[in-house]
Amino acid sequence: MPEVPKATSPVIVDVSLAEKNKKALQFIEDVTANADQVQQRVLVEILSRSAHVEYLQRHGLNGRTNCESFKKLLPVVTYEDLQSDINRIANGDTSPILCSQPISEFLTSSGTSGGERKLMPTIEEELERRSLLYSLLMPVMDQFVPGLEQGKGMYFLFIKSEAKTPSGLVARPVLTSYYKSLHFKNRPYDPYTNYTSPNETILCPDSYQSMYSQLLCGLCQHKEVLRVGAVFASGFIRAIRFLEKHWVLLCNDIRSGTMNPEITDPSVREAVSKILKPNPKLADFIEGECCRDSWQGIITRLWPNTKYIDVIVTGTMSQYIPTLDYYSNGLPLVCSMYASSECYFGLNLRPLCKPSEVSYTLIPTMAYFEFLPIHRNNGVTNSISLPMSLNHKEQQELVDLVDVKLGQEYELIVTTYAGLYRYRVGDVLRVAGFKNKAPQFNFVCRKNVVLSIDSDKTDEVELQNAVKNAVNHLVPFDATLAEYTSYADTSTIPGHYVLYWELRLSGSTSIPPSVFEDCCLTVEESLNSVYRQGRVSDKSIGPLEIKIVEGGTFDKLMDYALSMGASINQYKTPRCVKFAPIVELLNSKVLFSYFSPKCPKWIPGHKQWCTKN
Repeated sequence: MPEVPKATSPVIVDVSLAEKNKKALQFIEDVTANADQVQQRVLVEILSRSAHVEYLQRHGLNGRTNCESFKKLLPVVTYEDLQSDINRIANGDTSPILCSQPISEFLTSSGTSGGERKLMPTIEEELERRSLLYSLLMPVMDQFVPGLEQGKGMYFLFIKSEAKTPSGLVARPVLTSYYKSLHFKNRPYDPYTNYTSPNETILCPDSYQSMYSQLLCGLCQHKEVLRVGAVFASGFIRAIRFLEKHWVLLCNDIRSGTMNPEITDPSVREAVSKILKPNPKLADFIEGECCRDSWQGIITRLWPNTKYIDVIVTGTMSQYIPTLDYYSNGLPLVCSMYASSECYFGLNLRPLCKPSEVSYTLIPTMAYFEFLPIHRNNGVTNSISLPMSLNHKEQQELVDLVDVKLGQEYELIVTTYAGLYRYRVGDVLRVAGFKNKAPQFNFVCRKNVVLSIDSDKTDEVELQNAVKNAVNHLVPFDATLAEYTSYADTSTIPGHYVLYWELRLSGSTSIPPSVFEDCCLTVEESLNSVYRQGRVSDKSIGPLEIKIVEGGTFDKLMDYALSMGASINQYKTPRCVKFAPIVELLNSKVLFSYFSPKCPKWIPGHKQWCTKN
């Protein structure tokens, strides 16, 4: 098996950066060229280590490590299947239930992804695997944008306050776990992890103080910044909007060399004081840029040496692309890696590709991967809601990493070193190509239903495409969609879909009501045939409604989610809302409401539906 590059070993002075990059790239080459052998070795290693754990014994594996027994005896499972075992660990049972190694902590999934917070058990050595994947990102990027080691990255990174389970084990988001680990805090000097934000600003639990201090440090070092980013596109845009609101205070700090007294965290103040010095000239420059009528290109204006923006813009995050393009004057948008609380999966080997062409190469050493084929029927993904279990036929359809087919869509199934066996992650991926023998996947969507009134089932990708088509009506009015969510309103008879839209208006021409009515109809025309049949023939679904909300509404929605325990790193605007207080918040901010003026087109007998781009 190829040797893994040491992500956390001390810097060796006689090994040049170029040589380290070469070693990392060779590792990728080796594991993808030998993907099948590596995967088989990973499975044997996992099963050998955990041969005597209760879960594997319960299913009759009895120490066997061969692939045939594994697939015959172990079921494909969801979180609900494991919840009782996970609860035992959380409540203090230290016996080897899922993993032979001690569970070091729980990683909490996003409160707005999948609708619930899940506890994912993890072990100490998983930090090394995550560090490994991080260590591969910049050697890949260096092939396309050389010289990044000569400057800094301005990344907006945040932690979430953690909780303890009854057992005393910590439960926290995966990124909080990583940022608080010694792997991150005590990382040796590496020009690729040279950030404008001191660790103390990243580790500050107060999100306002953390954001303020990270922006302040980024502005002070604006000429050194060569790349900017955050985890999700929405988080980066939130930082720019924070700057829009607070640039006067930030300029005051830079002009005087003294930090705003609102920032009270002693460690943050001490760390920032080493960077913040009186600089009236810089303050005047920032003030001049922020005072201009338009914030178009503000990123390249304030950080002129920036080469690209490193954020996730795949899946539903793609809606932020126009806003990012506006703020950056079209800088490349880089989606560097694919990861979740369950496992870190892979990376993008063509980081400068268009967002619509992003594909991730799964690194075969990270876990054992299997794939459940997804079959399309009338343009709709079957079984969008995750069933509790798969039938025998469906389990037989699972294929290994090297056996997936180009163009086919699959649901991702993982077996990890930390005690997940044939676990359904819930992501739908499409095979876009291959790196040697390892497939490269487009991220399609989370496999879930976001809207349903009757027999209709509208998933996330359908809704995103429909909204994308509709907002084209706003282009002539210099208006863009800043944010949106949806709600299945069953208080009316029949029930109907409601979309909440927050707009960003650049032009002075008002938008006629007829344009929004056209938007409503375009959304309906873009939805699947089951929905359109419900509108036209069955009369089981009422006209779609678009509600225009005040500016800043979705910031308030995020603030509410954070107050309820969501992680700022993992927060993604929910594409469907059901919780009554959130619906009430949105309805309290509605400015105007519009309905679809007529039924969409529908012809019986359609065998396949596809969204027109």
